[in-house]
Amino acid sequence: MPSAVRSENYVRQALPTDTIGQLENLRSRSIFTALKRRDLALAEAERMEAGAGESKPLYGLLFAVKDNIDVEGIPTTAGCPTFAYMPERSANVVERLEQAGAILVGKTNMDQFATGLVGVRSPFGIAPNALRSDLIPGGSSSGSAVAVARGFVDFSLGTDTAGSGRIPAGMNGIVGLKPSLGLVSSTGVVPACRTLDTVSIFSRDVDIAFRVLQVIAGYDADDPFSRHAPPPVLQEPRPRPKVGVPAAAQRLFFGDQVSEAAFAADLDMLQSLGFEVVELDFEPFHAVARLLYEGPWVAERYAAIRSFIESNPSALLPVTFSIISPAKTITAVETFEAMYRLQALKRQVEPVLQALDCLAVPTIPRFYRISEIAEEPLSHNANLGTYTNFVNLLDLAAITLPVGLRSDGLPSSITFIGPAGNDGLLAALALRVEKRPAR
Repeated sequence: MPSAVRSENYVRQALPTDTIGQLENLRSRSIFTALKRRDLALAEAERMEAGAGESKPLYGLLFAVKDNIDVEGIPTTAGCPTFAYMPERSANVVERLEQAGAILVGKTNMDQFATGLVGVRSPFGIAPNALRSDLIPGGSSSGSAVAVARGFVDFSLGTDTAGSGRIPAGMNGIVGLKPSLGLVSSTGVVPACRTLDTVSIFSRDVDIAFRVLQVIAGYDADDPFSRHAPPPVLQEPRPRPKVGVPAAAQRLFFGDQVSEAAFAADLDMLQSLGFEVVELDFEPFHAVARLLYEGPWVAERYAAIRSFIESNPSALLPVTFSIISPAKTITAVETFEAMYRLQALKRQVEPVLQALDCLAVPTIPRFYRISEIAEEPLSHNANLGTYTNFVNLLDLAAITLPVGLRSDGLPSSITFIGPAGNDGLLAALALRVEKRPAR
């Protein structure tokens, strides 16, 4: 249930401990990198009560934001203390949420400079997975997902370039909503790949995630990548939605037979709800996914922090530096060749997507343990992006949600994916699954 804002009681009832000060323990456990001062939170609650806050669409909901999203009065680190700066104002999305009645709790841990899908690339430590302590939390929006999954906040904001708004959701058994590119302002957000970035939403149910999207969506003239788009509304799906899935021979689970069996069971569940499941040749989507890190888009990550990385190379974690620094050798010719290749693949998948209501894919190909990532930090990270890397390159929207239990007791999750502008349809399809009758 949403947390009610009641001045002093707001802190005591809405948070998992008696005072915000006691939440410092969570920072030492690497979930939060910074917390809002208790007196400021109480003053905000009092102002909201005095101003008839109950009419606001997100009244009383607690939220946190990834530490690459600006909050006035709290340093932005992007997972790198040397990079930290004090923003003069909050990001556009934070201002919209606070105007809608939501209360900010603090800022959350992340893979440094949003470079990674694993959630272990942070000088602040590893946010503890909400399901099992030996598992990675997923990244780069690790703290945002864990804060929601553990019940510290009602929702949180992350960012998503290659899957950072979906992988942590799948790794922690919650909902992750990745909006259409340009639907949500990125003003006040430290970029990773500016042409591919979007703010994302984590929550424990689809309804809250979509309500948050409706609040933060909107054109922003200060954001050169913002799009004029209709406000997102739920779109009633057809009685028998047509869902494209990877052909059985092209489903990649990297040796995890439990994941493979769980996805097959999830497809059976969709069919039981009236979905028409259509197997697709998924190689074009896999080819696009490979372009993200094998192609020149990694150079955007270099461009985003060029002056910092050139003046402070030792401030980056070795793994972050090893991923970003080679980008300076990428040529303009290579960039254009990759752009042409991407455009050809887009044209190839266009008729496929037009014939469907959406795609349905596993959110994660398998659960990885912290020890496994320590042994293979790059290849396992790449594996995690199998069903996420292609989405922003193809200008698609997505939502992931837990749908059942695997044979090992961990949650299975699927992601619905569709063309930009179909955020409302994808959310409606997810609601159909989430609200299905219990068996």
